[in-house]
Amino acid sequence: MSISVKHATKVFDGQAALNDVSLQIPSGQVLGLLGPNGAGKTTLMRLISGYLPPTSGYIDVCGFDVDSDPIETKKRIGYLPENNPLPEEMYIREYLKFVGGLYHLDHVQDKVKNVMELVGLVPEAHKKIGQLSKGYRQRVGLAASIMHEPEVLILDEPTSGLDPNQLVEIRSLIRSIGEKRTVILSTHVMQEVEAMCDRVVLIRKGDLVADEATSTFTSRAGGLEKAFKDITS
Repeated sequence: MSISVKHATKVFDGQAALNDVSLQIPSGQVLGLLGPNGAGKTTLMRLISGYLPPTSGYIDVCGFDVDSDPIETKKRIGYLPENNPLPEEMYIREYLKFVGGLYHLDHVQDKVKNVMELVGLVPEAHKKIGQLSKGYRQRVGLAASIMHEPEVLILDEPTSGLDPNQLVEIRSLIRSIGEKRTVILSTHVMQEVEAMCDRVVLIRKGDLVADEATSTFTSRAGGLEKAFKDITS
């Protein structure tokens, strides 16, 4: 089991953002976290990635306790936050080499070359990040998140603000990356889940309210959209 979440709760200023959530995610699965804005999706992802400690509960990533083994956990996780901040004055290759240095990677030049080829950045390699379209900026973020070859990839709203052509390209890229990793994808767009995810977890007001295979949702009358409205309304 790649990720195990047991009775995770997170409270901010007396308000529970996440309520007693339990979840098991096996290796090689692309899981979609679906819910309205403010439902608790980002909070859950930050707990799993170790950026926030749970108020109570236990989270294990690849055999390591997120709370007591934060360094080992982070070695195994790639995280792409929503509106990922990138240094606009750096060249793509320069930035990825910098990221590789943070992870103390060997053969950084080769790693940079490989991830740039994987995410389709080679045609833009001569540009600074600030010169890139939003779609290519997302590719830079994806490249940085997989530089250290993590077993788990966490993506928060990775297709937000992309045009239709960019959407198709990023969807395909995420599916390809997910063939060898566990991927958690947060979104409030049902089409994204249907296009990329093997399994759907619905979150409402901090509660996990549904957890099924994507095909199970889509096979019902009205599909995933109706299920989402019924469960979250």
